[in-house]
Amino acid sequence: MNRPSIVVFAYSEPGYTCLKALIEAKANILAVYTHQDDPDEKIWFHSVYDLAKANNIPVFRPKKIDEEATNYILNLNPDIIFSFYFRRLIPNEIILKPRLGAYNLHGALLPKYRGQTCINWAVVNGETHTGATLHLMTEKADEGDIVDQRGFDIAFTDTSLDVFIKVSKIASEIIKDCLPKIEAGTITLTPQDDTQATKFGRRRPKDGLLDFSKDAVSLYNLIRGVTHPFPGAFTYVNNKKLFIWWAKPIEGTGNIGEIVSTNPLCIGTGKGLLQLEKLQFENEAELDAKAFTDLLPIGTKFELE
Repeated sequence: MNRPSIVVFAYSEPGYTCLKALIEAKANILAVYTHQDDPDEKIWFHSVYDLAKANNIPVFRPKKIDEEATNYILNLNPDIIFSFYFRRLIPNEIILKPRLGAYNLHGALLPKYRGQTCINWAVVNGETHTGATLHLMTEKADEGDIVDQRGFDIAFTDTSLDVFIKVSKIASEIIKDCLPKIEAGTITLTPQDDTQATKFGRRRPKDGLLDFSKDAVSLYNLIRGVTHPFPGAFTYVNNKKLFIWWAKPIEGTGNIGEIVSTNPLCIGTGKGLLQLEKLQFENEAELDAKAFTDLLPIGTKFELE
């Protein structure tokens, strides 16, 4: 008897690791849908497209799942749909089609952190624990019953990239372990507790603006939440945009938004000091803080715009 057929929608590192887990399990994958890489985005993750091509799986990169793509997928009549960090809306007629269900991999412990860019938000918010959830897809995003979820700790020094890699690893383990039960139609579903739900919207580059009236730990969390390969945290000095790619909170006091020492390079915040370590003026080279000693003398004020 043939194994149940699968159509996969996937992108980014969790998409790659989960597709790889399906391939290693010799799943019956009919097609893979992914995205064209955005030339304006730093592509740090493995290619879902290349992985599918290397394994002779039909792979498509449409700008959206339009009527033509929808009809093609419906005609494939897949038994199972998987979505792993796919960035486009998947029409309801596709989600409702598979006899064994449609499932999404979410990079948080639902019902916490519903919504987009949940990994970055968790780091920005200073969370110490997160994880990955495989859940049933429904008309309302991230609200379907839970198949499995597993957590891990976020270290105080972890960046969003570090957490992405942790999510990708644990997600592939979830797929590997849950696939046999999904194929057999024997999974156990657990409804989400909506009273515990939190939801966060999309993050944009402008959200990296540093407000030094906040405490040093909160500023540090923002920096590590959006540092490389993401757009970065920033401020302004004499009308020039200055990215702060790495820093650390330390004890001390000083005027808010003002350089209080140059060795080490520190700025005053609403509570504590922020020791700056990696900086970059827009369109210039990224350098260690020592290179900014003369450029940012004591008393230099950082601005909001």
